[in-house]
Amino acid sequence: MAQRLFGCGTALVTPFMADGSIDEVALRAFVEWQVSEGVHMLIPCGSTGEAVTLAPAEHRRVVEITVEQVNGRVPVIAGAGSNDTPRAIATSLEMKAIGATHLLHVTPMYNKPPQRAMIAHFRAIADACDLPIVIYNVPGRTAINLEARSCLELAVDPRFVAIKEASGNLAQITQIIRERPEHFAVLSGDDGLTLSVMAHGGDGIISVISNVVPALMSALCVAMARGDLLEARRIDASLAPVAQAAFIESNPIPVKAMLAMMGRLHDHLRLPLVPLLAAHHPLARAALVQAGALAS
Repeated sequence: MAQRLFGCGTALVTPFMADGSIDEVALRAFVEWQVSEGVHMLIPCGSTGEAVTLAPAEHRRVVEITVEQVNGRVPVIAGAGSNDTPRAIATSLEMKAIGATHLLHVTPMYNKPPQRAMIAHFRAIADACDLPIVIYNVPGRTAINLEARSCLELAVDPRFVAIKEASGNLAQITQIIRERPEHFAVLSGDDGLTLSVMAHGGDGIISVISNVVPALMSALCVAMARGDLLEARRIDASLAPVAQAAFIESNPIPVKAMLAMMGRLHDHLRLPLVPLLAAHHPLARAALVQAGALAS
């Protein structure tokens, strides 16, 4: 049986130029930096990557560049989600064709399908495309929650290999951890819950803040995996200011501002998102300095 997904996966931002086009040079350099800093997985074209504003050709290009730059060193879990099942299938097949190793599929937003319909949606995707699937549960964005019983019903199928659990409901998350099959990884979808989820037996995090502090988030996961709670708590405390700053406005607004401060990319987003409010810049900068990501 293949090893479970583990560790820190970065939900990659998508760098843009001032005209709104993809900054391919910055993206390649950013992916390379993430891998060199020790992250265990990369996730292009998720929520943090502003995937909902990417045209299909742009979506393909972002994943294609990520796959090329990674060159097999870590898994590439490509976002392919949609609230239109045929579209989700078509995107999945596209992601497979360009070399993604896994797919990330979010619960269908806006439609508000019942539990049995979400299960049918995910199974239809798995039937159409044979890449392993990471389920993404994020009720705060989709207005629906994939309940533990539904996740566990899918988890018995080896085509589903993990869940990114961003419900914030520890009781739900720990139930999945307790009752999951051996192959199925449970990854936190909330940076602030990484230590708690892993303490309960979870496998890691698909992270927003690892965009700016990849080595620290990866080290936190490694420390928890080896049972070094003291070190993990120390790292977690050092990350707290970054985690606070990263969500002072809607993700990825603050993270892109912080990356611009670090010189990693330009602070450009696509409407309906706009750059971070200037009044929040001192907090974001101070958090980076405190975490050692930026000189004082």
